[in-house]
Amino acid sequence: MTRPSGATEDQIDTDFRAGARAATPVAAPLPAGLTPERALALFDSQVGSRHLDLEARRLRAHGAGFYTIGSSGHEGNAAVAAALRPTDPALLHYRSGAFYLERASQVPGIDGIRDVLLGLVAAVEEPISGGRHKVFGRHELAVIPQTSTIASHLPRAVGVAFATGRAAKLGVEGGWPADAVTVCSFGDASANHSTAAGAINAAIQVGFRGLPMPLLLVCEDNGIGISVPTPQGWIAHAYGSRPGLEYFPADGCELASAVDGARRAADWVRKHRRPALLHLRTVRLMGHAGSDVEGAYRRPEVIAAERDRDPLLGTARLLIGAEVLSPDEVIARYDGVGARVRSVAAEVARLPKLATAAAVMAPIGRTSPQAVAARAATPADPERRSAVLGAAKPEDGPPLTLALAINRALADVLAGHPGAMVFGEDVAAKGGVYGVTRGLAKQAGPARVFDTLLDEQTVLGLALGAGVSGLLPIPEIQYLAYLHNAEDQLRGEAATLPFFSAGRYRNPMIVRIAGYAYQKGFGGHFHNDNAIGVLRDIPGLVIASPARPDDAAAMMRTCAAAAAVDGTTSVYLEPIALYHTRDLHEDGDGGWTAPYPAPAEWAEHHVPIGRARTYGAGTDLTIVTFANGLHMSLRVAARLERAGISSRVVDLRWLAPLPVADVLREARATGRVLVVDETRRTGGVSEGVVTALVDGGFDGRIGRVASQDSFIPLGDAALHVLISEADIEKAATALVSG
Repeated sequence: MTRPSGATEDQIDTDFRAGARAATPVAAPLPAGLTPERALALFDSQVGSRHLDLEARRLRAHGAGFYTIGSSGHEGNAAVAAALRPTDPALLHYRSGAFYLERASQVPGIDGIRDVLLGLVAAVEEPISGGRHKVFGRHELAVIPQTSTIASHLPRAVGVAFATGRAAKLGVEGGWPADAVTVCSFGDASANHSTAAGAINAAIQVGFRGLPMPLLLVCEDNGIGISVPTPQGWIAHAYGSRPGLEYFPADGCELASAVDGARRAADWVRKHRRPALLHLRTVRLMGHAGSDVEGAYRRPEVIAAERDRDPLLGTARLLIGAEVLSPDEVIARYDGVGARVRSVAAEVARLPKLATAAAVMAPIGRTSPQAVAARAATPADPERRSAVLGAAKPEDGPPLTLALAINRALADVLAGHPGAMVFGEDVAAKGGVYGVTRGLAKQAGPARVFDTLLDEQTVLGLALGAGVSGLLPIPEIQYLAYLHNAEDQLRGEAATLPFFSAGRYRNPMIVRIAGYAYQKGFGGHFHNDNAIGVLRDIPGLVIASPARPDDAAAMMRTCAAAAAVDGTTSVYLEPIALYHTRDLHEDGDGGWTAPYPAPAEWAEHHVPIGRARTYGAGTDLTIVTFANGLHMSLRVAARLERAGISSRVVDLRWLAPLPVADVLREARATGRVLVVDETRRTGGVSEGVVTALVDGGFDGRIGRVASQDSFIPLGDAALHVLISEADIEKAATALVSG
């Protein structure tokens, strides 16, 4: 016996027509709060979403469409949009067609059907991504486009909800009204993801601490994740009695239940400013996507039962039963919407698509160097600066170490950017593991410098939400090794948002990370991680890697200015072993300290993104390095000079974008280049530098020293896998004499 492939688009359409014709008017009044006009408007949004799903498959069959994951069976989420305001920020999952159409209907001049069709055909005119991806999003609708990485948008949603209250507390203009509710939808399968579990836990904890967390979580429970069933009753069991999370169950297949549940949930969150979960029971019709043959893994009776619970048919029966429409009028309304969808689809399918790499990449790494330089050189007004930094200014004090320079620069950023916040694990009362943020909480106040719970996904999600809400987040990841369980928040959320929104939404932030190796008497891999390959291939991500105190302060100001001007996401890597280093060549020489420039000198000391710094003017050898490698290379250069080898040392300072022009210029000045890379030989920074030299046509000699492809062991054993001054000196001598 051949098993059915599942409910096809023709079957779904036929079932709806038959069910509508079989419905009988019974003069049953509509439920309280649901007027005929409101019910008809919601039905139109539901019908529009269904026809968009049907058209997506037709377009794909003709090679004109590129996305067939639909919302059929989830049309009850139109009720969620109706319960909210069009200014409430929304982070939606991919079965949110009816929500989007209902939200669009609330804002004059926006055609939701056309928006979605433009996305399906990847047209340049699509109003959020510009043809780069099929997402639900539009700036005018406060719908923030999301990727399809499972549950990755939940930490950001927590951040958006948190930022709504925090912006008001700071007295700065945020991205949303002060009484906004953040809504975040996801499926029952996604609810099991560790990212979702962490985000929901964070939301509950924030509320437990008495802080505003106006977050409405909507779990659209269709009982299956692609082919894997969710145990019946699991969502209610997991979240139905969770302390600190108000629970509202509703049937998404019955409009009256969905409207009532969504309204009660949204009103509760808006009133209490605490998180709630709306458990919307739905069905999934026509499989996971157009290519999915669900008959291969679902029993025929299960598929048939789901078709019987079609939410469109449920709303049609409600309207017919209340004598708002007759069966023929329901079908006529249904067909009218379908005709419009097909007409618009035929038009948009002919519209231009992205035609060049430059067009595709236009939103990535947009920069305004002159505006950034001007902003980086602009301090807070003297009164404001004194209010944060106090009477004793850093420029009036002694030369600073790297750690102290970062600290003082952070204080200036907090003074100059009213929406700036410094947060992470142990950054407030303790002042950080290494004291880098010591005193900042007292200077700027606990609303701007605060500790978070111990979860890097939450730390970065908070930053994502704060950044998109108009603030300037400066999160700290305590150690580089701790980044990796949360790195998707940078790769899948922060970096992709400008791409998927054509720059309409941005993620301004500076992610501070203590990293690299060479700590003495403290370590092992998790406190000496030297692997940054996971960051270097993220398009548009800026990676700052200051080694010296004067560069560190200037680069912090640059990152803050780039965030404010261009919405730049920067990772600011801080070499732990250099935090408190004072000397360079001899004990007591103070060669690794630097004075803090007065604001009048900031323009002179500005460090543009992607520009290197050169030490010396030797003609025999160019050493290219960064971070701890700079300290080692400068010491080696002095010894080489005494041996008759004249060298110059180039500090990259920025690992993305690499300062290619500076490196090529300094390489050609000597004809020999030694790349000194403390990261791993495979996937390390030196691979990019050497490639840039070759691509740039450098025809001189190239050598490199890099650390081994190893984790960092404890104690002196680390010295066997990390580069040393002896390694650098040996390679330099061989390169010059060879």
